[in-house]
Amino acid sequence: MTELVLVSGGLREPSSTRLLADRLAVSASKHLAEEGFSVSTSVVELRPLARSIADAMTTGFANTELEAAFEQVASADGLVAVTPAFNASFGGLFKSFFDVLPEESLTDMPVLIGATGGTERHSLVLEHALRPLFSYLRAIVSPTGVYAATDDFGRPSGAPDDEGTLDKRVERAGADFARLLSSCGQRTRRSAFDEEAARMERLLNP
Repeated sequence: MTELVLVSGGLREPSSTRLLADRLAVSASKHLAEEGFSVSTSVVELRPLARSIADAMTTGFANTELEAAFEQVASADGLVAVTPAFNASFGGLFKSFFDVLPEESLTDMPVLIGATGGTERHSLVLEHALRPLFSYLRAIVSPTGVYAATDDFGRPSGAPDDEGTLDKRVERAGADFARLLSSCGQRTRRSAFDEEAARMERLLNP
């Protein structure tokens, strides 16, 4: 079973950020199924975790609820991460979650990135903020991300060859992510604590 986890940084209910995350997951799951994968999806909504994330940032410790979210993300085979955009960058709550996520949790993790915003002016958030963030966290970022402005959600699908619609962009991103995930093979989960312990053991037992 291939486990896909959605991380949604939406701050409102209902949330266009969650809507985009769901659509990306549906597309990716469809294309993975076509390649013979059985897919299970789950969601980490950051809005209910806001206080827990803030406490972890100030104290250095995560409560049980936040630890469960960490485990959900770290044990996934692939991640769909979507944030609202503010001033052409990611949301503070979204960034804070990944700031307190334990080191190595995303190492070798295929990640599909997405963002939402009021206008198309924020679209550079994908390449200028999200892709560098997940590359720094040693994830494997899918080549195609999706930015959706408010108008995109109410725009009709258009002609079959209209590649600019949100439906078409989501479809293309899901297909690319499915190919990435299938080509990466079985992910070996890594732990910063385990790797440090192994390094110390090698030093003590040359």
